[in-house]
Amino acid sequence: MYRKQPNGFLERKTVRKRPGTVGICAAIKNRFDVDTVPHLTCGGFTKEETENALIDLHFLGIDNVLALRGDPIKSESHFVPEPDGHAYASDLIEQVACMNKGRYLDDEQEDTFPTDFCIGTAGYPEKHFEAPNYGSDIRFLKQKMDRGAEYIVTQMFFDNEQFFNFEKRCRAAGITAPIIPGLKPMTTKSQLTMLPRTFFLNIPEELAEAISQCRDNEDARRIGIEWCINQSRELMAHGVPCLHYYSMGKSESIRRVAKELF
Repeated sequence: MYRKQPNGFLERKTVRKRPGTVGICAAIKNRFDVDTVPHLTCGGFTKEETENALIDLHFLGIDNVLALRGDPIKSESHFVPEPDGHAYASDLIEQVACMNKGRYLDDEQEDTFPTDFCIGTAGYPEKHFEAPNYGSDIRFLKQKMDRGAEYIVTQMFFDNEQFFNFEKRCRAAGITAPIIPGLKPMTTKSQLTMLPRTFFLNIPEELAEAISQCRDNEDARRIGIEWCINQSRELMAHGVPCLHYYSMGKSESIRRVAKELF
């Protein structure tokens, strides 16, 4: 958000009213003994703040991170990094990888220790919306892998052929890391237009037709869950390392998918 200063200039401030990533991950790990994968973003953080968060995570025994650039805030037409923050996920990944080697921002600091983070990054089966074409998108992804990323979690998709083609492009580019497909069951009729608009993805005609003919959201949720289950089964038969589900704050549909599959 932006706040007007006495001199008339606007100052950008990041405001939060709930625990941050480190606090939430620590609570999950310590209360429930569940491994967490905190998401680190470039947006809203300086390099020093990122380093401090990583030190805390390492101290807490949380050794998996997903490094992302993050989306522009609603008032901006394009991504604007924090002053002295990272502009690209590849730079954020490199910072984490350097800490794994015991190299911190302050070269003169003597009491540093190497961290042991496993670094994940994002991949886009239907390409990132800012990439001009598939080829450049894969080159950017390869750069992230070369900087230190060790696995890929994809943006959600509803057509498994998109994932299979993405996987082939990655392998052809020399990307050998595990690729984890990201899935989401469609749960409302409005998501038929909201998801493509927000995440720049394609909805297969068969699914779009079935959702559009639903009487209500409960009917749409049933169709969406069935589609997600079938997607999951085909991907598991294909031999993917695991599956990642996007709940978007609505966990019940994910529970129903998991109960059917596992």
